[in-house]
Amino acid sequence: MTESRARQRPLLPLWAATISAALSALLMDLAYPDVAIWGLAFPATALLLLSLIGRRAGGALLVGAVYGVLFFGLLVSWTSRYLGPVPWAALSVLEGVLTAAALIPITLAYRWIPKAVPGRWGRFLLLPAVIAALWVGREVFVGSWPYGGFPWARLGMSQAQSPLAHVVSWVGVSGLSFLMVLLVALVIEIVRTRAWRRPLAWAAPALVVLVLLLTPLFPTTATGAMRIAAVQGNGPTGYFDEREPYSVVQAQTEATAPLVGEDVDLLVWPEGSLDYDPFQSEALARRMTNVASRIGAPLLANAATERDGQFFNTSMLWTEDATADQIHDKRHPVPFGEYVPDRPFFNALAPDLIGLLQRDYTPGTNAPVVDVDGVIVGLAICFDVIYDDVVRTGVQDGAQVLVFQTNNADFRGTDENVQQLAFARMRAIETGRSVVNVSTVGTSQIIRADGSTVSSLDAGEAGALLEDVELRTGLTAGVLLGSWVQLLLLWGGLGALLIGWWRARRR
Repeated sequence: MTESRARQRPLLPLWAATISAALSALLMDLAYPDVAIWGLAFPATALLLLSLIGRRAGGALLVGAVYGVLFFGLLVSWTSRYLGPVPWAALSVLEGVLTAAALIPITLAYRWIPKAVPGRWGRFLLLPAVIAALWVGREVFVGSWPYGGFPWARLGMSQAQSPLAHVVSWVGVSGLSFLMVLLVALVIEIVRTRAWRRPLAWAAPALVVLVLLLTPLFPTTATGAMRIAAVQGNGPTGYFDEREPYSVVQAQTEATAPLVGEDVDLLVWPEGSLDYDPFQSEALARRMTNVASRIGAPLLANAATERDGQFFNTSMLWTEDATADQIHDKRHPVPFGEYVPDRPFFNALAPDLIGLLQRDYTPGTNAPVVDVDGVIVGLAICFDVIYDDVVRTGVQDGAQVLVFQTNNADFRGTDENVQQLAFARMRAIETGRSVVNVSTVGTSQIIRADGSTVSSLDAGEAGALLEDVELRTGLTAGVLLGSWVQLLLLWGGLGALLIGWWRARRR
């Protein structure tokens, strides 16, 4: 058998590849919070790539499904906290199958690229780069489709507590994912070809390691501070929580009380901090005006609102004179959480579950910013923190500080809270902005632009944070170039794969 034909054989038999993929899923889950052993993301990536090498499309689909379903089943197990196993299983299987389909191009690249560009350049530079670009393409695909996608599990997001996190301030989250997979793919090729005995072969992976470890934060400019209070009321804000009228706003008001007499520029309450629509409830509007007046600062609160027959998840800046001219509506309502796409179809499949969602939220179109006495504050409501467009738009619109409002009450006691908090930390680093992340039930934190924590409130604890939060200006390369890096990797990887297929056939 020739060397060329030998290279087309799978590196692992199918039974071993499925075990490798399952182990990859277990390690990858441990790389994310709550465990957050970020270094495990590298062996997890290696095990998955090894299980794909030499496979045909069908085998790659099976291996990818084992990895994808198990990984998402572990990572988002918090979806079963109140609604039971059906939504959890549906999300895990859907995301797992999409992941499996999107991994097929990687196994095809391992077959075609070495044929198309034989020699060291093709094997040690082009092939790892194409593999890493196709990995990012998979993340973009799963994070964009269907129904807006679910970009919760990007590889770069696993590094929120690692020394590699600074890289996102230069190339964004997708750029960090690319560099991580590039390093793993390079090492695999060096070991597969036994080139590890030649010191020069390690030059490329050594360079990637240096980039990952030594890249500094992209500089932004400090322009002062804003004294921000963030209040975690720990009220009955879960979907199935029993509550009395105005019990949520009462819990928030009581947790705000210690701030009376303090110097406050902006008071922040979390998503779902109001029981009713304050634009339609005079009693609630009076309560909010009273709070803003007692604190002596505008109140950034959130509620479900109705306008022109449509429902929105709305954050509003409520002032001491009982006005709220500045609002922001959530850009990406959660499918099957805040609205039901294709409702008749899914209602026929699971009428009891679909019937729980009586109203559908409309995606917002207004800017994710508010102006507080000349300071632009960028906003993201709950899961909007995982969508690049919302955070980047806010910073590009002049935000000097970011405020993320969320309601984690339906996921008490799970990893969802700390996973979302890690994403908030990555956004601080990526944008070079301080972040105020405030939850109804925790964990709430104020985070510096370098990702370090200023102050924190634990989950299940009512209280308030009050800090002089640093304001910063200037756009990082991650904000300016991140979307372009993502597009370049997406289409560059697919383009290289197609060219590789064409050249491999000709050869």
